[in-house]
Amino acid sequence: MIAVERTRRAAPGIQLPSLVVALVIMLGGTAYPLVMANSSGKADHALATLLFWSMSAGFVRGMGFVPHSIPLRWLLSGWACLLSFGLAVVVKLTH
Repeated sequence: MIAVERTRRAAPGIQLPSLVVALVIMLGGTAYPLVMANSSGKADHALATLLFWSMSAGFVRGMGFVPHSIPLRWLLSGWACLLSFGLAVVVKLTH
């Protein structure tokens, strides 16, 4: 019988900055949903999409999960959380 040695990756653990961004978006959007609206009070879909992407990436990476798929790993990374949140701020300030 051949012994197979399994390599184990260390769990990355909680990434607090990403988790904080996700929690702020979740609580802010729940308490004041007009933050995702444009100046006329209608839903701003570009802003909402960027905020939801940032929140999703923040929760996934913030809780320490790293997807195996390379595209998903990038889309749900801490950097993607920061990028999408920054773009959301730019969209909000320009409207």
